[in-house]
Amino acid sequence: MSEDGSEYEDEQGANLGTYEGERNDKEERHGRGKATLSNGDTYEGMYENNKRHGQGTYRFKNGARYIGEWNKGKKHGQGMFIYPDGSKYEGSWADDQRCGFGKYFYVNGDTFDGEWQNHLRHGQGCYVFAKTGSKYVGTWKEGKREGQGELIHLNHKYVGPYVEDKPKGKGKYVFDLGCQQHGEYIVVEAPEQGQGGVEEEEGAATKSIWKAVGITQVLTADDDDLEDEIQQLEEKKDDAGSPLAEAPVEGETEEGAAPPVDGENGEQPTAEGEGQPSAEVEEEAGAAATTGEAEPEGEKEAEEETTAE
Repeated sequence: MSEDGSEYEDEQGANLGTYEGERNDKEERHGRGKATLSNGDTYEGMYENNKRHGQGTYRFKNGARYIGEWNKGKKHGQGMFIYPDGSKYEGSWADDQRCGFGKYFYVNGDTFDGEWQNHLRHGQGCYVFAKTGSKYVGTWKEGKREGQGELIHLNHKYVGPYVEDKPKGKGKYVFDLGCQQHGEYIVVEAPEQGQGGVEEEEGAATKSIWKAVGITQVLTADDDDLEDEIQQLEEKKDDAGSPLAEAPVEGETEEGAAPPVDGENGEQPTAEGEGQPSAEVEEEAGAAATTGEAEPEGEKEAEEETTAE
């Protein structure tokens, strides 16, 4: 099967390799059996009317394997796919594609746990960055962050809308010390320089810049100590003559911007290359966020090698 979800060929014809197992009255593969394909792949499990149907394990000669449910020759239901690079997906399949709820384990240690559609992250889900421990919890659309979401760090988090995998619009940063910074993310063009200093096409790249508006306190009746601490911070702000949160987080580079956005500092997930940090969050945070989500490395190769048994 190719990455775009093309069907496996029916197990009919002369070049089916060898088969040992049960058959029906029509001499079709039916029941439990084991097939060794001419390309070296193997399948062991249940058949129905010459097609893989029910529980079964398909092993590709490159080391990849699928263990799970089949329906009329396609991966369908619950199953686990292990790719040649060691990345792994566990969850729901439909018509040979990741679809429904599932968890993907990337080679770099990142994970995504949530909804899928047509092999892409789509719906609600949580992407965890293994290197930093940060995580994004929110809505995805066709492999990219889209809609309301939260980017949670060690001692603060950003809450707001995302558009085309980037924060955009009004949002806020919530800090553990008990205050919030309100503001807005503005997306601007950030053209890259090509070889020889030639500028790439306009609009080829964009980045989000945080524009802070103000600080609000988040207190309860018993937060006297915290209130004193925030008052001290406010006094320091007045003395400095600049917004309080212009440097609440290390690494700010853009006009008092809050914490760097994933993807601008390599923290973004990678394409389903798979196994690489995705640029989604792989431009999936390496390339995995271009216009869509790339197929994990190994699945395309592995599935394209699947031919008629």
